[in-house]
Amino acid sequence: MESKKTNYVTAEELNMLQEMGQELNRMKMALGELEIQRHSLMGSLDAMKARFSQNEDALIKKYGERSVINIKTGEVTYPNGEMEVLN
Repeated sequence: MESKKTNYVTAEELNMLQEMGQELNRMKMALGELEIQRHSLMGSLDAMKARFSQNEDALIKKYGERSVINIKTGEVTYPNGEMEVLN
């Protein structure tokens, strides 16, 4: 029977492979964490959009559909300076 010789990479090559494998694993973990954060932010964004829409509807009901609210000053204006008659 013929004996087979086992070959090994050098210690330097093994170290390089191990370090690269560890770095790849760290990157995969970081990407996973980012995906979890993205998912959470998307949920928060959807909730904020819903709140914005509810408040927008309330303001439209109170000040009229044609009202323009200055987000910095709170001033309510209307096109052509005409106020809507609200019920």
